[in-house]
Amino acid sequence: MHAESSVTSRPHKMPLSPGKRLCVLAFVVLALIAFFMLINLHGNVVYILKHRGQVLATMVLVAFASGISTLLFQTITQNRILTPSVMGLESLFVLIQTVLVFFLNIAGLGMLGTIGQFAGETALLVIFATLLYRWLLSGTGLDLHRVLLIGLVFGTLFRSSAGLMQRLLSPGEFAVLQSRIFASFTRADSQVLMISGCIIALITLIVWRMRHRLDVIALGSNMATALGIPYKRYVTALLLLISVLVAISTALVGPMMFLGLLIVNLAYPLMGSWRHTYLLPGCVMIGMIALIGGQLILERIFDMAGTLSVVIEFIGGGLFIYLLLKRGGK
Repeated sequence: MHAESSVTSRPHKMPLSPGKRLCVLAFVVLALIAFFMLINLHGNVVYILKHRGQVLATMVLVAFASGISTLLFQTITQNRILTPSVMGLESLFVLIQTVLVFFLNIAGLGMLGTIGQFAGETALLVIFATLLYRWLLSGTGLDLHRVLLIGLVFGTLFRSSAGLMQRLLSPGEFAVLQSRIFASFTRADSQVLMISGCIIALITLIVWRMRHRLDVIALGSNMATALGIPYKRYVTALLLLISVLVAISTALVGPMMFLGLLIVNLAYPLMGSWRHTYLLPGCVMIGMIALIGGQLILERIFDMAGTLSVVIEFIGGGLFIYLLLKRGGK
């Protein structure tokens, strides 16, 4: 009797609901933003706040673009390994930058203007990604190995072409090219950030209004069609939105292949839900925590002994290999 009463009186641990988990993530994000903006604030305060605000805005936009685009892509493909970046977009970005420096020289780049370069790079990346994704998903199914092979082939082709032209550049031009193709959160122009922010905000609003339909699309084409969702039309529209998001993120900061993979694969277990109502904001906030927290650790603890993009790519690459081996072992 005594044992029974002790068991019944023992409190049960209730797991946090997805909504409460989002509140915890939001609190962490706000704390990191305040810490990032206000720590060691002395000297020319206006300049420091402006610089930090620009870096913070860049990280927030990249978190939105990478998190949402990867989540949408995995929803369409029903695969937690594939990301839009696996398809060689980063290699295409490097090739575009190399072609610009090779044919226009350093002086010619200035004539294009920051906004002109950003618009041209984004347009080329969007066209390539849309055509490629549409081609891959136009068949009856999506083969993981075929997708990875195509991404590898395109990536190798673009890198080889870029490498050939890079060998013909002068040392000064090569140094300029290296600064343009290396991922950095400090080089984005304020006008470019404003344009990117407006586009990403519009896409985020469109995706948020589709969040319940995304839950149905995640069930597959047959189930979605049976439930009244025009699957092909939605997939085509989503691929266009994904292409724009990936292109903007890459054009803003440079190649970051595994950031989206890291964000989304953390969001699934942390949210404890498959519903996009929770996954969409969860991916964005986890991306912000990873970028802002990582930048703070590098600046304040390691005294900028490394680069945030390199650390994220190293961790994300390890996660990608782990997921690939885990899937292959099943």
